[in-house]
Amino acid sequence: MTKLTHTALALVSSIILFVPLAAAQIKPAAFDFAQILDENTLETTVLQDWHPAPKLPDVKLKLIEITVCEWWPGQKVRLPVTLCAPASGAPCTHVIVANMGLSPKASAPTGAMLTLLRDHRVGVVLAGMGTIDMMQPVGQLHLGMKEQLLKTKDARYTAAWIWGLSDMRALTAAVAEKSAFQPTKVLATGGSKRGVGAALCGIHDPRFTAILPVVAPILGNPGGDFVQGTVHAEELRLNAQFLDRLLPGPNPLGLPATARQALMEAEGRRATQSITLGEALAAGWSQAEILQMNDAAWNGSRITAHLDQVRARSLEYFYHVGTNDNVCPSLLELGQAYPDFPIYILPGGQHGGPQTSGFTLQTPTQKEVSENLLYFARHHFLGEGQLPKSPHIDSSFDDQRATLTVSVRLSEPIETQHNQLSWCENRSRPYTYAATYDQWRTLPLTSEADGHFTAEITVPNSATTIDFVTTHNLQQATGSFHFSSPYQRWSRSKTTSSN
Repeated sequence: MTKLTHTALALVSSIILFVPLAAAQIKPAAFDFAQILDENTLETTVLQDWHPAPKLPDVKLKLIEITVCEWWPGQKVRLPVTLCAPASGAPCTHVIVANMGLSPKASAPTGAMLTLLRDHRVGVVLAGMGTIDMMQPVGQLHLGMKEQLLKTKDARYTAAWIWGLSDMRALTAAVAEKSAFQPTKVLATGGSKRGVGAALCGIHDPRFTAILPVVAPILGNPGGDFVQGTVHAEELRLNAQFLDRLLPGPNPLGLPATARQALMEAEGRRATQSITLGEALAAGWSQAEILQMNDAAWNGSRITAHLDQVRARSLEYFYHVGTNDNVCPSLLELGQAYPDFPIYILPGGQHGGPQTSGFTLQTPTQKEVSENLLYFARHHFLGEGQLPKSPHIDSSFDDQRATLTVSVRLSEPIETQHNQLSWCENRSRPYTYAATYDQWRTLPLTSEADGHFTAEITVPNSATTIDFVTTHNLQQATGSFHFSSPYQRWSRSKTTSSN
């Protein structure tokens, strides 16, 4: 075993995803680290032994298939994993765990991860990951998961748990390749479900020393309630109203004619990793258990519920999200409760998905993601560059001039570029389709002095709220890094009541 593995065993043998039980009988999901670290239960099959990566002679790849776990008696979960390392030299002491598709084909890293591998000898572990319905046995695994969850009320049978465990077990498989990997620092990253997996690794597995999740939940439940049918009636009404305006053909919203179908298909994919109110009631669940499961399914992956735990381990973390992504619905609450949270918020940024949905600013595909990963990884692994802290932001409203002045001050003496203020009038309700298409406007911040910037928004009479955030770019020899102020909201009613 490596020093890292010994440390993990010494720190914890079993970590529970905390859920307040109250009177309900929902069982908290648990990670058994004795099993996670057991290389003998990987049952590794070598699909392709070490070989040069195509067109990358200085990089070698190995494709394996491993057993993640026996999810329930008789049902093993096996996934492909590509191990990526320099073609020669000493084992990698720095490792990134990320993801590839479910197809058993060797996958070479690209972008920032390839740069880190080739220029800085950072090993890359790519774990196969997809939606539960596409995992083997295809079309059946998610049904078995639901059956086990309804029968046992055990939050272990949720998508988040298996996604997190998949990355953890992929790291165990890499550690077994001692000629290529002997990790002392490990960074997990990924977007959406892969971001959930990365977050779980950083929160619960002490082998991981840093995480950079993309479009992953921080506060709130991603996409809505886990038990479908318990969502607020107003959200259902608003979504139905939105779809009624998206009939096939030209629509008054100016979205592609395919947007309606794309949104409905996305909702169908979300349904494969959750349960319905009818299913829970038919299984004899109480109202308390149903409401508790809404949070229990995701609580282990929300880092704000575990900040004391991760800070005690000195975990380095940075999140990269979009304002218009219902997987990250609670940015306002985050900004109010955790103004120092390290984050980049892309104004107008949406979740990933097919172009037919009309999503024109998909957060995971923007260049800022790759730039932030490269900069953050170099800082974590090599000690290079400065990680800026969240700026302090404030605002004041002039009723006579109908202007909102936003003031932001950097937390340290650094020189930043592309300092901008972005805002959105009358934001749509979280979790609604409309919220994903809200329009944001941007203007440059004016530099006053010593890291102090201001900008002024003209507020129309029709605006009852203004949501706003500032974004900044730090350029150093180690690369380009993007970060944000806390997300804020001005409300006309609060301003009126205070005058």
